[in-house]
Amino acid sequence: MIKKLAASLREYKKQSILTPLYVMMEAVLDVVIPTLMANLIDFGIDKKDMPYLLKMGLLLFFCACLAMLFGTLSGRGAAIASAGFARNLRKDMYYRVQDFSFSNIDKFSTASIVTRLTTDVTNLQNSYQMILRVAVRSPAMLIFCLIATFRIDRDLAMVFVYFLPILGIGLWLIIAHVHPIFERVFRTYDKLNNVVQENLHAIRVVKSFNREDHEQEKFGGISQDIYRDFSKATGRLAYNMPLMQFCVYGSMILISWLGARAIVASGNNPAVGLSTGDLMGFITYTFQILMSLMMLSMVFVMIVTSRASAERITQILNEESTLKNCENPLHEVKDGSIAFEDVMFSYARKSDKPVLDHISFTATPGQTIGIIGGTGSSKSSLVQLIPRLYDVISGRVLVGGVDVREYDIETLRNQVAVVLQKNVLFSGTIKENLRWGNEQATDEELVNACRLAQADGFIREFPDQYDTYIDQGGTNVSGGQKQRICIARALLKKPKILILDDSTSAVDTKTDAQIRKAFREEIPDTTKIIIAQRVSSVQDADQIIVMDDGHISALGTHEELLKTSPIYQEVYESQNKGGVLHG
Repeated sequence: MIKKLAASLREYKKQSILTPLYVMMEAVLDVVIPTLMANLIDFGIDKKDMPYLLKMGLLLFFCACLAMLFGTLSGRGAAIASAGFARNLRKDMYYRVQDFSFSNIDKFSTASIVTRLTTDVTNLQNSYQMILRVAVRSPAMLIFCLIATFRIDRDLAMVFVYFLPILGIGLWLIIAHVHPIFERVFRTYDKLNNVVQENLHAIRVVKSFNREDHEQEKFGGISQDIYRDFSKATGRLAYNMPLMQFCVYGSMILISWLGARAIVASGNNPAVGLSTGDLMGFITYTFQILMSLMMLSMVFVMIVTSRASAERITQILNEESTLKNCENPLHEVKDGSIAFEDVMFSYARKSDKPVLDHISFTATPGQTIGIIGGTGSSKSSLVQLIPRLYDVISGRVLVGGVDVREYDIETLRNQVAVVLQKNVLFSGTIKENLRWGNEQATDEELVNACRLAQADGFIREFPDQYDTYIDQGGTNVSGGQKQRICIARALLKKPKILILDDSTSAVDTKTDAQIRKAFREEIPDTTKIIIAQRVSSVQDADQIIVMDDGHISALGTHEELLKTSPIYQEVYESQNKGGVLHG
């Protein structure tokens, strides 16, 4: 895990190396200063030696300035390194997610990925900043101060050694109980993000059905779970401070008692034994040890909190896409022919019931294939195998006479344009949205694609025409307008295969017919697959596939299916005679 995370440091390795060095220098100076003060008291003040006092005073001032300089450099370096580390982590995770297949995204869920990119990375950034400074300074100060105390009086310094096992066992018990709770908390955060995301996407439905109270209860329930777990975790972490204080103040009492006795025994003579200056320096080191332990406890809390986040981030970075290029992929698609050969498919590899079961059909270049069937009959699942958004479990899907798994994925998808069932427009102008299909498209090509998709007419009615700004999700255009812009965007790819997944459901039948006519006349060599609920949208197709529960129930032309397919007959009659569609 650490090796994987460290790979995201890259250009910030220099700051990550220099910062601990600055911290170490600062710690050394902070340890030297009490020794200089002890000497100033014993050999300067007690003996009234003014030259020595001036000399030690200047040396103390110089050491304090150096400590401040190293402290400033370490703070700046830690801030740069931690912020840069977080930036690289987010970028690495985002790029990794871009390479994920739909199966990978289904595994994590979008809400979980968002939590990992935001909350988890922030936790790790804060921890890394603490590690670079505090986690280096505190142990260094602890070790240096212990060495200094042993140099002053070995018997007195042994007091610290007696308390260390108590401290170590206590901290280990706290870690063992708290870490599982934080793991559960971050899984609950995923659920919280999912609820918020779902509520905001469906806010119109929530309000129209007056379900605000229900959504508030759902949100409140998950928030309560997070509150309960966090309270439990922080409650157990709270034992950390009393444990620290018991060990440190206990040692302080013993040191003060034993130190006073040692001074009396030596007659306050540094040459014979412990002196007032030595005890003062010893107590200063004790306070520095106290501060080091307190800072270590803060680092300890931060690391325990962020450990779960680090594991979740590593899961994303280690995840390999289920879709990969073969060793020598093909970079050219010959034509738009399609063939399904006994294809079996399921979203879950070990599912008992396949989503698609023994699917076989062929389409020659330029043909129009209609697909019709009831809700849940796996129409969308079938077409998603053509651009290899998922891989088959068995059988083969061929494009241009070649198994889609033998193509370079980018090459294949550049030749297969898909207008999905859920149309998505991004915030930006209509031109910017259209150029998702082809970044280099000229204005003439944009207009031509929109004419084919029957979108040019309504676009020109907007005050800014093609420079009209589209709000996020396309909320300022109607469903039919959104569908036609998405179709035009797909046409700009100039694909060999065009898939329309129920993409004209929001347009009227006249416009639907005009779109299909434009396709026949303007792009006759492009293979077209049209998924539709309306028979009128597919009745002119060269072949119509009737899907039923993951099977091909019937295959033929409109006239053939009216004679041979009961499902097709029922759909046709229900739409032409006002009947009820079953399915």
